[in-house]
Amino acid sequence: MQKLTGKCLCGAIMYEINGELGPIVNCHCSKCRRWHGAAFRTRCTIKSKNFKWMQGENNLSKYHSSKNVIKTFCKICGSSLISMYEDKPDYIGLPIGGLEQDPGSRPIANIFVGSKSPWYEITDHLPQYDELPSEDIDSILQKE
Repeated sequence: MQKLTGKCLCGAIMYEINGELGPIVNCHCSKCRRWHGAAFRTRCTIKSKNFKWMQGENNLSKYHSSKNVIKTFCKICGSSLISMYEDKPDYIGLPIGGLEQDPGSRPIANIFVGSKSPWYEITDHLPQYDELPSEDIDSILQKE
């Protein structure tokens, strides 16, 4: 079983993942871009039961970014942390940038390319989806 750790910029919040990561994707939606202050957010989905706060959960702030999605961040340094899904409580969205180890896999696709930043050109050779690929969403985002 894979064990990974991660933390926020100031180190006040630390977490641990015990289990496999779902497929890693680059999300270009406007909410992820704004939340991370970047051209895209590299993320995966993990099972909630495999995630544990190790330190600093009292420094966690939450924001409802849409109907069923809660974004979390450190109230001290502002680092973007996990996403929680009220309609899918068994899963968590995990930004790969906060991990301290190599997750052992690489991004497999670019999603929400239809709303990507106009100043950013995607130059990798990964598949591109204008939104979430409806035909195989489970295999792309929830393949634990």
